[in-house]
Amino acid sequence: MEPVTGGGATDGATDRETRSGRADGGDPVRGTARGTAPVPLSVLDLATVGSGHTASDALRTSVEIAKLAERRGYHRLWVAEHHSMPGVASSSPAVILAHLAAHTTTIRLGSGGVMLPNHAPLVIAEQFGTLEALAPGRIDLGLGRAPGTDGATAAALRRTDRPHEVADQFPQQLAELVRFLDDDFPDGHAYARVHAVPGPVQGSVPGGVQPADRPPVWLLGSSGFSARLAGSLGLPFAFAHHFSAANTLPALELYRSSFRPSRVLDEPYALIGVSALAADEEREARRQVMTGALAMLRLRTGRPGLVPTPEEAEEYERTMGELERDFVDGWLSNIVHGTAEQVRDGLDALAKRTGADELMLTSQVHTPAARMRSYELVADAYGLPSRTSS
Repeated sequence: MEPVTGGGATDGATDRETRSGRADGGDPVRGTARGTAPVPLSVLDLATVGSGHTASDALRTSVEIAKLAERRGYHRLWVAEHHSMPGVASSSPAVILAHLAAHTTTIRLGSGGVMLPNHAPLVIAEQFGTLEALAPGRIDLGLGRAPGTDGATAAALRRTDRPHEVADQFPQQLAELVRFLDDDFPDGHAYARVHAVPGPVQGSVPGGVQPADRPPVWLLGSSGFSARLAGSLGLPFAFAHHFSAANTLPALELYRSSFRPSRVLDEPYALIGVSALAADEEREARRQVMTGALAMLRLRTGRPGLVPTPEEAEEYERTMGELERDFVDGWLSNIVHGTAEQVRDGLDALAKRTGADELMLTSQVHTPAARMRSYELVADAYGLPSRTSS
C-alpha cells in the first residue's frame, strides 16, 4: 500500500480528493442556512436503544429524527459505527444510511464515522458508491481509525489478536480507499484492474454516463492523530468533543496548524460533535441526560446495556458511590442541557471558545420523544428555516 503524504494538489491522496470540489458557498462541506446560529447545526444519531424498546423502535426513531432534521433546516445528519453495545443499534452505517436516504430528499447524510480499519477499503468504496447512486450529492464519508468498541470485539472484527496494529495502517488504508473511490490506481499496480462499482469506471466504458462526483471524505478523531493527518491532506475534520472534551482545543489547534490548502479546502473546516439536550423545563433536561450518563457509567465499568429510563436513573443516582458520582458529574459537565435558551447560550459559547465551523448535536438519552423535542426546541431557538417535509 502507498502512504498518504498529502498536502499540495499533486500530492498523494490529496490530489485524488480534488474531485469532490472546493468548499465554499453551498457546497457539500459548508452549510449556509443557519438562522441566528453562529455556525451551521447538524445532527449525529446513534440509534439509541432505551430500556423497554427494541432496535426496530430505535431505527424507526432514527428515520423520524432524519425527517425532522431535514424539515427544520439542520445541515447534515450522520450515523456512527459501534459494535457490541446493546444500547446502540448503529453497527452498520451504510445500511442505516440507505434507509434514511429513502425517507429524506435534501439533507446531507453520512457516517460519523465508518471505522476504516474494521473493513476492506474496497468494501467501503462500494458501499458508499452505492449510497451516492441512491442519493446523489447527499452523502458524506466520515472515517475513523478507532474500532468503535472494546478490544475483544475489535479483534473479532479485524481478525487479529493485535487490532491496534491494523489501526496503525490507517493512512495507507485511506490512500487505498481514495484510489478505489476515484478509480485511479496507476498502471502496474496490483489493483489497477479492480474497480469499485458503482463508481467512476462506469463512466469510462463504452456508453457510460456515470457522474464524476463521489462522496467527500472527512477524517474523524478524538485525539491528535487524525487531526494532524486531516490537516496535512487539506481535508475537513470532525472532532468527538461529546466524549473527549479535554482534547478538543489541542486537537483543533493541531489540525489548524498542520493544515495545508488543497483542492478540497482553501482553509481548515472543523466540525465538533456536541452532546446537547433542550427541554421545556430545566429539570426534565437533567432527568433525561442522567439516563445517558448512567448508560455510559455502566459501559465504562464493563456493564453495557440498554439506556435506562429516567426513573431508573433517578433511583440509581440516590445510591451512587463517590467514584461513580465523580464520573457522572464529569460526564454531565460536558453536556449542554437545560431550556432552549440555556442550550442556545451554551452552544454559542462553545462555538466561540473552539472556533468550530459547524456543531453536530447528539442526544444519547432514553426517551425518543425527548430527543425529538430537543431538536425542535434548538431549531426554534435559532430560528432555523423550516423546509417542506419529505
